[in-house]
Amino acid sequence: MHMLILLPPSEGKNSPKSGKKLSLPSLSFADELTTIRKLALTSSIDISRCQPAHEIYSGVLYKALDWQSLSLTAQRRGEKSIIIISAIFGALRMNDVIPTYKSKISPSLWKESVSSVLEELNQDLIVDCRSSTYAGVWSSDPQRTVAIRVFQVKSGRQSVITHMSKMYRGQLTRYLLLEKASLHTPQDLKRVASKYFQVTLTPNQGKNPWYLDLLIPAG
Repeated sequence: MHMLILLPPSEGKNSPKSGKKLSLPSLSFADELTTIRKLALTSSIDISRCQPAHEIYSGVLYKALDWQSLSLTAQRRGEKSIIIISAIFGALRMNDVIPTYKSKISPSLWKESVSSVLEELNQDLIVDCRSSTYAGVWSSDPQRTVAIRVFQVKSGRQSVITHMSKMYRGQLTRYLLLEKASLHTPQDLKRVASKYFQVTLTPNQGKNPWYLDLLIPAG
């Protein structure tokens, strides 16, 4: 799979009653990000009870992704392709073992190091499901990036869906992980998404990425 899927974390998090102690050297991108991770960690974060990121994040997007119910093959695809942008850890993969935390992202703290890490991944297609808060951490190549937007359609008019847009981004991520064929281009992404949603694809212009709009009929 020649695709990178960028996800935000979730405000909602599970608080494990047991687990491993945080091991910074064991996290993805440890060589590049450990120094800043130590700065971002605060004494209020309990690092003695950690679980995989997919078990910690419990918000709408992650409920729709429903990682535990995916096949092992789909989970392997997700472990390779998903990057979560985190206020404390910068960039994570789904199986990285982390504590519960509550913190606001500081894009200026992470921008240089995370950008360097993600640029090296050099994927053909970047599917950007981040919220604007986390998008400031890395400005990916607009020609290879497709930002996911969600609109409600009623009587021919489109309106922005705010909170529940996370659910549809989670659903789309799940469908992409279940797809057996490799995805290389925005057109490949549109082909898969159109199996489940009404969509439109807008080509990139200048510094703006491609946009894949999920058009959700009003209930």
